[in-house]
Amino acid sequence: MARIYMPFAMMLATLIVTQTQAATPDFHGIWGRASFPGFAPPLVGPGPVINKQRGPNGTSSLYGYVGDYTNPILKPQAAEAVKKHGEIEQSGALALNARNQCWPEGVPFILTNVGMQMIQQPDKITILYADTYEVRRVRMNQPHPAHVTPSWYGDSVGHYEGDTLVIDTVGIRTDRPYAMIDWFGTPYSEALHVVERYRLLDYDVAKEAEKRDEKVNYGVPVGRATEQGFSKDPEYKGRGLQLVLTVEDEAVFTTPWSATMIYMRPLSPLGQWPEIVCPENAGFDGGYKAAMPTADKLDF
Repeated sequence: MARIYMPFAMMLATLIVTQTQAATPDFHGIWGRASFPGFAPPLVGPGPVINKQRGPNGTSSLYGYVGDYTNPILKPQAAEAVKKHGEIEQSGALALNARNQCWPEGVPFILTNVGMQMIQQPDKITILYADTYEVRRVRMNQPHPAHVTPSWYGDSVGHYEGDTLVIDTVGIRTDRPYAMIDWFGTPYSEALHVVERYRLLDYDVAKEAEKRDEKVNYGVPVGRATEQGFSKDPEYKGRGLQLVLTVEDEAVFTTPWSATMIYMRPLSPLGQWPEIVCPENAGFDGGYKAAMPTADKLDF
């Protein structure tokens, strides 16, 4: 009996593993989002702060980011922070944030990058972002530590729910310059909790979602590249990648809120990942030097 049972058990285990591997969705590779600066509101329910500065066609201005501080998700102190940030932009000055000052952006600010590359492995997922080559590492199928040590991108753990990748992040540093969750100066506290849900959408559904996004944010026209070098591929008819994020922070927001983002396979420069070194750039206002991180002594 043993000679019959053991091979059968091994075959059954192999079958289960094969089915599990086949069910894992494939998000691997470079994805581009040719719209910015912010997140797109959900179809229903509370949504993110969006840009009050609008272009002639009613979409977000390409330059000048003034957050809607009247959004009911904001508690009074948070609304005041967004208002002051917007007043700086309206004055013609540059409102400083982690992106334009070459600091690590944190979650969810880093999700506003127009380009990202996801690398899937059984025990971890690595996500690269187009601006300054920032990197996030997600531990798979593990809990958060009982006591999380705050870090630039927080502690991110992930798992699959059917065709969806779920990433749960807590422990994002607050003792840092430019501690905000978006381009509009929206603050956060130690209680910040972000959940990302990624899944593939058929092309037609993804395209409609992309159009909704571009009614709120600035959409880069076909044939034009973003500053990071990403542009839409007019021939692409494959599936899109949807990100739905949920943000909660009881110290800052009156309620949890959600937002959506759509990625497609882009045309990147020469078909490769662009090289961007933020501290060598002049800045965003014609010569302002970024207050990049420095150290008193070399690390090597």
